Amino acid sequence: MKQTISFSTYAVIGTMLFGMFFGAGNLIFPIQMGQLAGTNYWPALIGFLTTAIGLPFLGVIAFGLSGSNSLRELAGRVHPIFGLSFSIALYLTIGPFFAIPRTATVPFVVGFEPFIDPQYGSLLLGIFSLVFFAIVFYFSLNPAKIVDYIGKYLTPAFLIFLFILIIIAILKPMGAFGQPIGDYIDLAFITGFKEGYNTMDALASLAFGIVVINAIKRQGITDKKEIAKATLKSGIFAMALMVLIYGLIAYMGASSVSSIGTYENGGLIFAAVAQHYFGRYGAILLAVIIVLACLKTSIGLIISCSEFFHEVFPKISYKMFVTILCLVSFIIANFGLNNIIQFAIPVLMLLYPLAIVLIILALCSPLFSNKRSVYASAIIFTFFVSLFDGYSTLVASLPGLSFSLFESIKEFYSEFLPMYDLGLGWILPAIVGIIIGLLWPKPATEKQAA
Repeated sequence: MKQTISFSTYAVIGTMLFGMFFGAGNLIFPIQMGQLAGTNYWPALIGFLTTAIGLPFLGVIAFGLSGSNSLRELAGRVHPIFGLSFSIALYLTIGPFFAIPRTATVPFVVGFEPFIDPQYGSLLLGIFSLVFFAIVFYFSLNPAKIVDYIGKYLTPAFLIFLFILIIIAILKPMGAFGQPIGDYIDLAFITGFKEGYNTMDALASLAFGIVVINAIKRQGITDKKEIAKATLKSGIFAMALMVLIYGLIAYMGASSVSSIGTYENGGLIFAAVAQHYFGRYGAILLAVIIVLACLKTSIGLIISCSEFFHEVFPKISYKMFVTILCLVSFIIANFGLNNIIQFAIPVLMLLYPLAIVLIILALCSPLFSNKRSVYASAIIFTFFVSLFDGYSTLVASLPGLSFSLFESIKEFYSEFLPMYDLGLGWILPAIVGIIIGLLWPKPATEKQAA
């Protein structure tokens, strides 16, 4: 008897997937991209959607096709040590180092910063983030009911208000698209492509993919092909909704410059747009809803990261990891949104190419019989380039950290690697690594396992 799932179930799973992905970064980066891209809105948006939606979608599908039960298991196809180290790095990135602190700073920047004296900003951010993470800590210890409650009521409320704001912005546009700024003048697509890294959703897809697979299995679907098909349909539902929202948010940004001017981050832009249309109360109401939406995201990430680290280090209790992650997130949140974004970018430039290659290999694994040498050589060759992508981005912000040896290697890459200066120099080495892996003879142990 053929196993099937109704459309309503696809919609429920797709909405769950959307809820997991759509957090603080999904609001602030597309609106800022819209401001910077201006009349180059379309190429920038297409580049942004490629990495902010296309890659997460492929990441979820990769889990559906691979049959893996965790990120550690999937990344372990390269090597068990890589599986562990990459998983830890990814969970720290989407967890206490960057994504979780951002869930506290974005609501503060949107809802409170425009209305307070700058000299008290640091103090009030500290108070706000302390209360925020105290709430997150409490509900992360008993997650089931509150996560369902927030996901069922508060996320729809947030989306309703967001769509009201977007619809008004379309019916009463703030102005014509401005002129593109900086790299968006000549490299709109590539710049939008790299901007999509900041959402961290492709990395999150590798952590959240198993959640979707388990949700499908709970519907009685056990056949691998049917799981992949159900994952595809649920993913299409979630990503179609995100495409619509991203496009409209970027439109708001692109049409806003003549009315509100430019700002240093997307949180301030969003607050200014809300205030433009609804006055002081509109921005406050938006802040309340974003606080609640970010609470949901933060609780989900704390739970996910705590469960992962408790599994890796079982001698430390789940409760202790919740405590540690909340404390670290609180400390980092108080460095401010701009600093979090600034230091996240080098890490993302390092990890994203590795995640992209891992996703592509997982999708194509039937073509090379899941051969370990293909995974290993492709990841190694990619790492030797993405390491310097991350280094270059870090040095651009902190020139004092430069090393002469690394600078020489950068110059070599820049001269000989196609698209290196665009941040895509890892593509050719990854392809070379795949070819070498295909030609590499299988070890006897791997032949027996196959």
